[in-house]
Amino acid sequence: MAYILLLVGFALLIKGADFFVDGSSNIARLLQVPPILIGLTIVAFGTSAPEATVSIIAAMEGSAEVSVGNVVGSNIFNITLVAGVAAFLYPLQVESETIRKEIPFTLLASVALLILMSDIALQGFSSNMITRSDGLIFLLFLSIFMYYVIEHGLKSRKDAANEPPPKNIRWGKNIFITLLGLAAIIYGGNLVVDNGTEIAFSLGMSETLVGLTIIAIGTSLPELVTSISAALKKESEIALGNIVGSSIFNILFVLGASATITPLAVNDKVFTDVVYMIVLTVVLLVFSRTSFKVGKREGLVLAAAYVIYLIYVIVRN
Repeated sequence: MAYILLLVGFALLIKGADFFVDGSSNIARLLQVPPILIGLTIVAFGTSAPEATVSIIAAMEGSAEVSVGNVVGSNIFNITLVAGVAAFLYPLQVESETIRKEIPFTLLASVALLILMSDIALQGFSSNMITRSDGLIFLLFLSIFMYYVIEHGLKSRKDAANEPPPKNIRWGKNIFITLLGLAAIIYGGNLVVDNGTEIAFSLGMSETLVGLTIIAIGTSLPELVTSISAALKKESEIALGNIVGSSIFNILFVLGASATITPLAVNDKVFTDVVYMIVLTVVLLVFSRTSFKVGKREGLVLAAAYVIYLIYVIVRN
């Protein structure tokens, strides 16, 4: 029964995120918000909503290892498999100044995570924790990122942004869809956390492993679907922007909010995963700087990197 409820939870997360993104995007159009703001904020936040819901619920229920593992595992999944599959389907062009700045910001957020969770090594404490003050620091970083995105979006406003929205877009319908999507995300997140941890214990898996694998993959499905769809439509900047933007939201918002609610204990094994995440971010940055695109060959390398990582964490457990 736990397996069925886990699948139901994933389905609610995916469909809920889909409704949330569609409804929010249409509301943004009704408000005549520049399209670039929709892509970098609403779409990235919408596809990160499952991670946020699962991690915050896990933190509130005392499953800190699931919360941290979900974020790190989701980011590794995004940078490798999601980016890799999207690039293999259609080369991801990296021409926008926004994308070139977002990847270094992702790297900065990842390094900040490694520093703030290294309490034993850097401060001589008895355990490693992401404390409430660390969470507030992440949220401050997020506010800086949001300021940059909004300022850049307003400067990039085009005439198209001021055109009246299509007549078939209605306030009531889209507010309802947005709230319905949010409700599905929250309820689905509850099902994923409760049944995912139950399955983990029954199989002798640690909370960290289930967070890094089962839950991380499940909550990253919206990013995968969105980026593949964008790649097939040859909207490569949306695909890569969604991946990078979601990774930033995962660290700064998801961990920031979770740690602010309750301090998160960090499993020693996660340090290896965070270092791997940083290395992969550097690799993605190098690939994106090469001819300003991530091609099919680079996509295969990134996808292979996830397969290697998945085998490693399973064997490690």
